[in-house]
Amino acid sequence: MDTDVVVVGCGPVGALTANLLGVRGVRTVVVERGTAPHGQPRAFSCDDEALRVYQQAGLRDTVAADMYPPPVVEYVSGDGRPFATIALDEVDFGLGSEPLHFFDQPWLEASLRGGLDRFEHVELRTGVELTGLDQDAAGVTVRLRDTATGTDSTVRARYVLGCDGARSTTRAAAGIELSGTSYAEPWLAVSGDVQPGGVRQPTTRFVCDWRRPAFVSPGAFGTHRLEFMLRAGESPEEMTKPETLDRLVAPYVDPARFTVTRAVVYTFHHLVATRWRAGRVFLLGDAAHQMPPFLGQGLCSGLRDAANLTWKLAMVLEGAAGDELLDSYETERRPHTEEMAVTSVRLGRVFLVRNRVAAFLRDTTLRAVQAVPRVRRFVRHFEFKPAPVVRKGVLAGGLRHGAVGTMFPQPRVTTAGDAPPVRLDDVLGAGFAVLGPAVTTATATAWTGPPATFLRVLPPGSRAGTGSGPGVVEVVDAEGILTAWFARHRAEVAVLRPDRFVYATALDEPGPLSPPPA
Repeated sequence: MDTDVVVVGCGPVGALTANLLGVRGVRTVVVERGTAPHGQPRAFSCDDEALRVYQQAGLRDTVAADMYPPPVVEYVSGDGRPFATIALDEVDFGLGSEPLHFFDQPWLEASLRGGLDRFEHVELRTGVELTGLDQDAAGVTVRLRDTATGTDSTVRARYVLGCDGARSTTRAAAGIELSGTSYAEPWLAVSGDVQPGGVRQPTTRFVCDWRRPAFVSPGAFGTHRLEFMLRAGESPEEMTKPETLDRLVAPYVDPARFTVTRAVVYTFHHLVATRWRAGRVFLLGDAAHQMPPFLGQGLCSGLRDAANLTWKLAMVLEGAAGDELLDSYETERRPHTEEMAVTSVRLGRVFLVRNRVAAFLRDTTLRAVQAVPRVRRFVRHFEFKPAPVVRKGVLAGGLRHGAVGTMFPQPRVTTAGDAPPVRLDDVLGAGFAVLGPAVTTATATAWTGPPATFLRVLPPGSRAGTGSGPGVVEVVDAEGILTAWFARHRAEVAVLRPDRFVYATALDEPGPLSPPPA
């Protein structure tokens, strides 16, 4: 084998996938048709789960530089009056950061590619495209072509990961089809830089105007993003003319102080690959699934794919698990992805009402039902976003039960003396973790699962270093969140997978990673 894994595509999902494989010591070759990071701000938003995945790759602080976390998201009628508000500054899902961020894609891609320089065992080949692949029982022969010279070459790998987007060459080469719906409504996406004093509408808004729905928001690095639905008969050529753009953006930014960096017309899709694995070939991100943008979860879903699959690949490649472990990738990821897509479609139906009477009824109804405190909280606190869960897969018992299958919280903890608090994942490391108030050296000795980090969780006000024994790190639960979690679930220990989902809440719970009976 020339390498363990070939990653096809070095957009955000492919670059993040390669970084996670690099962290886990997997020999990786990344091939990318382009010769430089993408220079246009296409993807725009990510969430707290995405930042946690970037953190697992050791790049959270780098990619998060100057991200913009909007304090609120408003849904407003055509006259600008809000009929629903998501108060993001009141929301904490417990994963270590704000629930929504807007970023600059060129900065993100450059940061992720720069992260690959940390690993001697990860190679990035730009200006190289996939032309085909051939599988056998031992591996995959990947056929490549240099786009500048036309020179053909091959790479032999154990596995291939297709991260090459909606028009995936990997998906076509593996003979995998898409199913779902493409929406006929074209949209104009406008990105640009705003000079000081040029912002007229500073709030993140879905403008639910039945005549022309729109989305507007500040972004990272002083940018602004605006999207407008096209009406019947409007052409991309007409809508991207400077005078048309000035007219559309004028209610939100001063056209004289706004420099357009990108203006393109696009359509969105709700498509899912019929299967995400074909032998030794896997699909991630847009190659596997595409969804409407109204929940901002397209890229985030691809990052979750990478977080789920890479640790399993590493276990298989090092001989710690059989190839069948990789079947759990689609089993675990497909249900959550489809739930996100369906929620996005439903949100779009609220957003895209195109009839005056229907829009009036929508606005009136949503204002009225939010007089009920529970309904108001459901909307205001973003509770309609599907929670990160694994319902079936690599879990003790195989199925979600209690805390098993949920994502573990990430508060800040202290590790010694007067050391400043750090995010929990920075202490857990890249692999499995066993933590809880009762973890001691005896726990580490009794552990028969994969290599793991062992943490004893001390209550607030304690002092780390009181002596839990060799091989155990003590952390003080500075915010009381972990102490409350263990009390709520009546557990003394939690076994966490590398992607921070709870695998078990007791060491003797049988599961797919348990050793075979003697």
